[in-house]
Amino acid sequence: MGRVAIVTDSASDMDPARAASLGISIVPLIVNFGKDAFTAGVTLSTDEFWKRMTAPDAPFPTTAACSPGDFQQAYQRAFDGGADAIVSVHVAGTLSGTIKAAEVGKAMFKDREIQIVDSTSASMGEGMLAEIGVEMANDGASASEIATVLEGRRADLQVYLGLDTLEYLKRGGRISGAQAAIGTLLSVKPIIEIKDGRVETAERVRTHGKAREKLVELLTVRPMDRVSILHTPGGDVDGFVAALLPKIPGGMDPSKVSVDTIGPSVGPHLGPGCVGAVALYTAASRPA
Repeated sequence: MGRVAIVTDSASDMDPARAASLGISIVPLIVNFGKDAFTAGVTLSTDEFWKRMTAPDAPFPTTAACSPGDFQQAYQRAFDGGADAIVSVHVAGTLSGTIKAAEVGKAMFKDREIQIVDSTSASMGEGMLAEIGVEMANDGASASEIATVLEGRRADLQVYLGLDTLEYLKRGGRISGAQAAIGTLLSVKPIIEIKDGRVETAERVRTHGKAREKLVELLTVRPMDRVSILHTPGGDVDGFVAALLPKIPGGMDPSKVSVDTIGPSVGPHLGPGCVGAVALYTAASRPA
């Protein structure tokens, strides 16, 4: 059976070295600081991004989707490298134009098989699906089989993030000014969720300690296949890991737990002081 290559984008927050070790290709989104443009993970590392983001008087960063040409090049490299088919897993189409660019890039290969999967998620929600794709490809699954399974597993993904402020989501256009103003006026620590391609405020609590408790409560409703602990600089990731892992129903295989720093493609919308997780719940525990 032919080899299936897995492609994703930098909004997956996958560490480039880990992605390379798995054979996953990452197409980078664009990050702009004022007039300076960078490609996430290529000309701007996660560490460099956060240094710029938190520097005094730094311009607020904006993000832009990859171009169709970027995808054309990524797909061509995969085929040139021996792939017979590609599964391309991307950030939710409701959150970014990236998947539209992927579709245009795919159209340039009319005689080759490229399956495009909308993760309906972001960060490691997208990354986890890409990892499953690699595992299935290594077991000999076809591109269409992989895409079908990944589309089914989207229902088991849930992202919860505790933020220091909603200001960054407001600046990035992901929530309204009115929504952000409510959080500011009440001096609360918002918890957002990403589910089915939507960003919504799940809870508002008064302190970081209460936010941690609520995050653990929200995340530990079902057994998990995998979990990615997510954080930005200033978030108490060690404390959150210690609080979360013992509460996961049925325990957790340590090999299925990762701690990942949110990078340049997602970080502008969240800001420093963020902690949370992406859970991939077991399909067997899915509500009827």
